[in-house]
Amino acid sequence: MEIKVRNLHKKMKTVPALKGLDMTFADGLVHGIIGPEGAGKTTLIRHLMGLLKPDQGEIQYFHQEQRADFAAVRSKMAYMPQTQSLYGELSIHEHLEFFKTLYGIDEQFYQERRKKLLEMTRLTPFQDRLASQLSGGMYKKLGLTCALLASPEVLFLDEPTNGVDPLSRRDFWKLLYEFREQEKITILVTTSYMDEALKCEDVHLLFDGKTLLEGPPQEILHKENCHTFDEVFLRYDSSLEEPTGEAAP
Repeated sequence: MEIKVRNLHKKMKTVPALKGLDMTFADGLVHGIIGPEGAGKTTLIRHLMGLLKPDQGEIQYFHQEQRADFAAVRSKMAYMPQTQSLYGELSIHEHLEFFKTLYGIDEQFYQERRKKLLEMTRLTPFQDRLASQLSGGMYKKLGLTCALLASPEVLFLDEPTNGVDPLSRRDFWKLLYEFREQEKITILVTTSYMDEALKCEDVHLLFDGKTLLEGPPQEILHKENCHTFDEVFLRYDSSLEEPTGEAAP
C-alpha cells in the first residue's frame, strides 16, 4: 500500500505540531520517519492510522495502485504504539488468544499464524511467561507479534526500539526485514535514534513539524555531504533554514 501525505497541518491545543507536512511512503519498503523528540513523529503516525484528524491537508491511500478510502484500508493496517500497550498480568499465550478474539481471526488461520510468529520471534519456549516478566527486547517482540497476528499489509511502529539495549534493537530490526521479505508488507517506523536511519530503505526526515528530506539514506547523506544523520539535522535550525552547503564539522 502506498500512502501520500499532502500539506498536513495539526495543532495540539494551541501548539502547531505539523506545519504543512508532505511525505510519500512507497509500497513494500521499510520506511524510517526520523526526527528528534518533539518533531511530530507520533502525531504523524496517529494521523496515518486515522486516530487524529488534520486541521488542513489530506492523506491519500493507494491499494493495488488504486486510490482507496481510509475505511476500505483500515482493516489492512496494524499499529504498535510507543507506550506500553500489553497487559502485565497476561502471558504470551493469553495475549495471542486475546488478540485472536479482538481481530475475529479464524481458528485454523490463527493456529498457523501463531506458530509462524512465535518461531520467528523465538518466543515459543516462553508462552506461559507473563508480560510483566519479559525482558525489554522480548516485550517488544510480543508487541510486534500481536500487531502482526491478523497479517496486515501496512505496519506502523512508533519508537519500537526506544528503551531497549543495542543487541535487542539489532535483533528487532532483523525481524522487521524477515517479515517484510516473507510477507511483502509496508513498514513505517518512527525513531529518534539517528543511527537507525541507515537501517531503513527510505527515510523521511521530520523536524519542527515539517519534512526536511526524503529518500534512500545513503543518497541523502551523499547529497548533503554528511557522514551521519546527526550532521544533517544540525545543519537546520528550528526555522528550517536551507542548508549552508557545507558539512557540519
